[in-house]
Amino acid sequence: MPNQPETPVSLCTAAPCTRRAFAARAGALGAALALLAGAPLVAGCAREKTEGSGAAGQGDAASEPATSSTFAFDTYCTFSVYGDDAAPALLARECARYDGLFDLYDAESDIARVNAAGGAPTQVDPATAEVVEQALTFCAEADGRFDITIGAVSRLWDFEEGVRPTDEEVVAALAHVDWRGVTVDTTDPTAPTITLADPAAALDLGGIAKGFIADKLVETLRAETDATAAIISLGGNIVCWGEKPDGTAWSVGVRDPNDPGGTATVGTARLSVGAGEAVSLVTSGLYERTFELDGVTYWHILDPATGMPVATDTASVTVVSPSSTQADALSTTLFVDGSVRGAEVADAYDDTAAYFILTDGTVRETERWDALTDFEA
Repeated sequence: MPNQPETPVSLCTAAPCTRRAFAARAGALGAALALLAGAPLVAGCAREKTEGSGAAGQGDAASEPATSSTFAFDTYCTFSVYGDDAAPALLARECARYDGLFDLYDAESDIARVNAAGGAPTQVDPATAEVVEQALTFCAEADGRFDITIGAVSRLWDFEEGVRPTDEEVVAALAHVDWRGVTVDTTDPTAPTITLADPAAALDLGGIAKGFIADKLVETLRAETDATAAIISLGGNIVCWGEKPDGTAWSVGVRDPNDPGGTATVGTARLSVGAGEAVSLVTSGLYERTFELDGVTYWHILDPATGMPVATDTASVTVVSPSSTQADALSTTLFVDGSVRGAEVADAYDDTAAYFILTDGTVRETERWDALTDFEA
């Protein structure tokens, strides 16, 4: 097949949905999901395989990616991998494993068991201990503007059913939001424990888990496959790993927050990634999970200081960083900060930049944004 013009993969093309809604939406969004995982990533004929299937074919793996998709973390996850046709299915299995560990609403998950332990030390998987340790570092750096004990408040809200807790419920729950009360004990690295000093506290890793998992998937590609390059999308978290076979930059479209549920973009980030290296783009937007009640719109990004949706000048923020974990945590923190303070925070991190789309329609870029993304609006 002759080469075709490349279309940028769109960052966060489908808003997250819950497992309850997945079955109803799967058929309608199947075609869009295949588009995200397949042809737009290469200037040629991409091959596609179904979720959990084997190799996508026996063509030239160096020039055409193997693709796969799955549903995890309440979002659609897609994988397009060069050099190893079996790798996408491995990534899908890894996503299922991490989802089972970190899901706040699965009673058997590590996080739910910690939350239900009444302050007792809870043995967890080493990966759970690792993500919580990393999260606590970002909590400290953000001075609590990012706080993984927001779970005491976030579980009161239901953005699918449109449930808003009362002001009294929010105030009561806020008394149990304090990341300083979380302890991770890795004395035995094979059997670490997590303890919540406040028995009523609750972890919620929604602001960092997908970034951490994206970084872990890259580690899996490096250590367990023959892959040479890949692009991984976990909803609004995209990581580009390795150099594309044709030597061109990875193209990622940044979604237009004024087109909720659509595929419109405000521009394209072109990411040049060297062999073995990784660059991640993470977008968070107020459009992702919302509901309206009594004429007021509520969105899912909560301020740890108030327990309410953040009061911000920002409609969406995209963070670019070599670390998807860092980009994920920052994208949440920058909403709380707003664009002015948020830009200063982003600039304080090496090799990191942010692109704010404000609620008034204007934009703000941090000083390294164009240099790191070669962004074309």
